[in-house]
Amino acid sequence: MNNTSNVSNFFGNQAESDGLWKYVKSMTPETIAQLSQPASGEVFKVMERNIIGLLGGLPPEEFDVEISTSREQLGRLLASAMVSGYFLRNAEQRLQFEQSWQSEGDSDAE
Repeated sequence: MNNTSNVSNFFGNQAESDGLWKYVKSMTPETIAQLSQPASGEVFKVMERNIIGLLGGLPPEEFDVEISTSREQLGRLLASAMVSGYFLRNAEQRLQFEQSWQSEGDSDAE
C-alpha cells in the first residue's frame, strides 16, 4: 500500500478521500504556504500551546527530550492539528466579522 492510499484510508472512505487528496496534491506550493500560515500571531500561539500540550512542554535547553511514534499516531497528531487549526481559523474569522459588524453599528449610531 503506498503513502497516498494510507492517507486516504486514514481519513475515511477511499473514494471520497481520493478527490480531496488529488485536490491537495494539485495545489501550488504558494497556495499551500498561504493556507498553512495563521492569519494572526494569536492563532499561532494557541496552536503552539496546543501542540506543546500534546507532546509535552519540557524546555529543550534543560532536557534531552526524544519523541518516538508510529506513522499512524503521527497521522492522528497531524489530523488533530489540522482540525484545531481549522476551528481556530473559523473562530478568528467570526471574531473579525463580529468586530466589523459592531464597528459598523457604532458608526451608524453616530
